[in-house]
Amino acid sequence: MIQNVSADAVKSYLLALQDSICQALETQEPTIRFQKDSWQREEGGGGESRVLTDGQVFEQAGVSFSHVMGDALPPSATAARPELTGRRFEAMGVSLVIHPKNPYVPTSHANVRFFIAYAEGEDPIWWFGGGFDLTPYYGNEDDCQHWHQTAKDLCQPFAGDKFDKYKKWCDEYFYLKHRNEARGIGGLFFDDLNEDGFDDSFAFMQAVGNGFVDAYLPVVKARKDTEFGERQRQFQLYRRGRYVEFNLVYDRGTHFGLQSGGRTESILMSLPPLVRWQYNYQPEAGSEEAILYEKYLPERDWV
Repeated sequence: MIQNVSADAVKSYLLALQDSICQALETQEPTIRFQKDSWQREEGGGGESRVLTDGQVFEQAGVSFSHVMGDALPPSATAARPELTGRRFEAMGVSLVIHPKNPYVPTSHANVRFFIAYAEGEDPIWWFGGGFDLTPYYGNEDDCQHWHQTAKDLCQPFAGDKFDKYKKWCDEYFYLKHRNEARGIGGLFFDDLNEDGFDDSFAFMQAVGNGFVDAYLPVVKARKDTEFGERQRQFQLYRRGRYVEFNLVYDRGTHFGLQSGGRTESILMSLPPLVRWQYNYQPEAGSEEAILYEKYLPERDWV
């Protein structure tokens, strides 16, 4: 266990963040509420998964807190940092994925996390990571601009050009190389953050965590009552396939969880409840579906 007050403060913040995000999402649902599922990990630690299913607005939403520890970091955490190989570790974070029912409401993902790696006789190595990104099925200029403006505004008080740096990192990270295609319109992605010192790094992580609801909820409210038909629903299910492909093939969090012996149900709650694949699908020229590929998925500056 981490024995210092600072790490306790991070954990307290993450638990409060899980509460606040679930409460904010529940404001959009007349009756359905998150179900809580606490779990323990045999190797050390545990967490609580909260899942909302079959709501009027959210087909499935998962918001998970975890705090785990182990004797050695898994390969997904040491591939880019070999100096961490063999170190004991402790990791805590909040991760969420929201799959709305209406195809005009984008899917969204966010997470914030804190790691410490230990070695006998050496100072611990710690870092923060996280971010949020948006995956629309039908593009909307106002939504995209609002999403990125919120991200830019929360970065503004912090040293360095964090918005441009972490927006670019997000565009590069959430990219399906085998499709030569972005998963969505991006947002923020950061990792290995410690150069600003603990207090400022922690403050930035909190800004990202708190900023998610500010970025996402106005989009939900604006699009949740848009009329749609079977064509839009089938395209939504098809595009959800890209989400599955990314999470299983590339996502560091998924790989870390599985390689570290995490709880599979909690790790894979990010996947959509319904999805489909279609061989060699090509959107009709000039259609809303084609415009997503032509105008919204290519990397661009929104603000």
